[in-house]
Amino acid sequence: MSAGVDLSQFFETFFDEADELLADMEQLLLGMDLDNPDTDQLNAIFRAAHSIKGGAGTFGCFGHLAETTHLLENLLDNIRRGEMPLRKDMIDLFLETKDVLTEQVAAYRNSQEPDVGAYERICAQLRELALEQQGEPAAPAPAAQPIQAPAPAAMVAPAVAATPLAADANLPLRVRVIRLAAKDMEALAAEMALLGDVLHQEKTADTLTIWLNTTASADDLEAVCGFIVNDDQVDIAREAAPSAAAAAAASPAAQAEPPVQAAAQAIQQAAVPAAAESPASPAPNAKPAAAASAPAPRPAKPEKASAAGSSNSSTIRVGVEKVDQIINLVGELVITQAMLVQTASTLDPVVHDRLLNGIEQLERNARDLQEAVMSIRMMPMDYVFSRFPRVVRENAAKMGKQIKLTTYGQATELDKSLIERIIDPLTHLVRNSIDHGIELPEVRVAAGKSPEGNMILSAQHHGGQIVIEVSDDGAGLSRERILKKAMAQGMAVTENTPDEELWQLIFAPGFSTAEKVTDISGRGVGMDVVRRNIQGMGGHIQLSSRPGQGTTTRIVLPLTLAILDGMSVKVGEETFILPLSHVTESMQPSADQIRSISESEHVLHVRGEYLPMVALHNVFAVNGAETDITRAIAVVLQAEDVRFALLVDHLIGQHQVVVKNLESNYRKIPGVSAATILGDGSVALIVDVFALMRVTRDKTTI
Repeated sequence: MSAGVDLSQFFETFFDEADELLADMEQLLLGMDLDNPDTDQLNAIFRAAHSIKGGAGTFGCFGHLAETTHLLENLLDNIRRGEMPLRKDMIDLFLETKDVLTEQVAAYRNSQEPDVGAYERICAQLRELALEQQGEPAAPAPAAQPIQAPAPAAMVAPAVAATPLAADANLPLRVRVIRLAAKDMEALAAEMALLGDVLHQEKTADTLTIWLNTTASADDLEAVCGFIVNDDQVDIAREAAPSAAAAAAASPAAQAEPPVQAAAQAIQQAAVPAAAESPASPAPNAKPAAAASAPAPRPAKPEKASAAGSSNSSTIRVGVEKVDQIINLVGELVITQAMLVQTASTLDPVVHDRLLNGIEQLERNARDLQEAVMSIRMMPMDYVFSRFPRVVRENAAKMGKQIKLTTYGQATELDKSLIERIIDPLTHLVRNSIDHGIELPEVRVAAGKSPEGNMILSAQHHGGQIVIEVSDDGAGLSRERILKKAMAQGMAVTENTPDEELWQLIFAPGFSTAEKVTDISGRGVGMDVVRRNIQGMGGHIQLSSRPGQGTTTRIVLPLTLAILDGMSVKVGEETFILPLSHVTESMQPSADQIRSISESEHVLHVRGEYLPMVALHNVFAVNGAETDITRAIAVVLQAEDVRFALLVDHLIGQHQVVVKNLESNYRKIPGVSAATILGDGSVALIVDVFALMRVTRDKTTI
């Protein structure tokens, strides 16, 4: 291999691939049935460990990762072959190993050395488990180095006698893969073509045999195959190619897949100059193109391959910063388009008909482009939900409870910036439900319930928002206990306070009804932070509960924070944007609708409901605003379960705005969540509805 090739350029791809494989491994382990393990699941777990080991070993600089996955792979191989019975303690150890592997990948990604103590501890535990089977003839030796898998008995006999790998390094490598699906055959052939010169290949219904001149080792080839098939399907040996191989290699017309061969040779010449070396003198210890191929994304969807046999992937990896840059540029384009629309509104439509039609078309295209670009940053909720089976399993075990977790709406999509911020609040809600909601098995049985509690995580789109629910069939909230605690803390509650208002006290800072503090929850911190975080994302949280039947927590979020459907209003000479999702109606108050609570406090009577009134000009100290309530416009807003009337001077209209972060460009302003640029180039502030809701609770005067 040429010394000029920098393998580090492939590291990031390998790290991403390893993260995906480890996440898959965890989900498969958590879903394993100990009484009747699924063979396909066991094979998939083994294949994940094998792929990580192969990639780590190929680079040669991720020793701890390669060693740990090798030990894990040996144990998984024994289990999937039925030579070691699967037990709960094994699942626990494998999950712990997965955590250590995740930390190792993160350390290598950050150019750091992994935790040696954790590495030695987990390897010792894996070796100890392997030693339990030491007396059995099929048990693998807990060696640190990878072991070449023997050819299975069902392997198709080679046409030419095979030579041991250690002998006659001048012979090409023969790679035979059996029990191969037709859709995977083309993908695997293309992968092999990237590793050297294909001298000859043969195909049957389910077997692919390739003779390859390459400087890659047999281990490298096996690692590449491991991305598509199991190692017991692969047999590699030194073997002379069939007599027609030379003619086939020399004649382009006789080659099986000219497009693939041509592409492979072009890539080799560009990336691995050493491939042009004489095949009679390969470097046995060099690991050339395999280093580039092993960590590459798996051809997970080979059915997308073209008729010519190429295995083009249907997805590409793009850095988040590139997506954010595109989103920002599209946002600027939308602002420019809005400026053009506003300028063109003064033109004569008869004289400038073509120009106005073009601007109208631009407006439609800009909106379509914006929606398409925004969809790039959308991620499925499965990214969040997939981590909770482990959370429920481990925390339920700590509490001595039996809990079944069910998830719905995993394919529901949410903006990446929101999906990462929702993880911590959801984790707290799930842990809280495990600790306080679902009862112990004996308590449930005494109450006539199943000893196993049920928890449901669900997500669904509702208009321009996403609704996420965490529900359980536990004991529900105790009205008596919450009321007693609230009164003891001097809160303004009575025996007649409605349940809906009482449940909201759960989110008060420092409020907890837990009888004892556990390492899961009960310290009176967290629920207030949960609500504050949800509100910081432009959403709100609702709570409902029924004694003895369970509790449901509902989180309502916007699909994205990058764009906003808003209503623009005028106060004095200032323009403000109200999030349209919080606007329920607007009206001009009449004198008989206004009730005075005090000289400076008023409420608006609307269809039997008395709404607190907040004047926007008082909140932001705007001069020149309308002070006569009967001449102002009341916009009825709803935040969580609170409705109130916001007084403004005029309604301008509804439109979509591009959200600009105010803190990064200026500073935090109370009552303002962000800003936007209007069509005339002026800046408008986006009102924080939840901050105004707190204003109503604090009885701010108008």
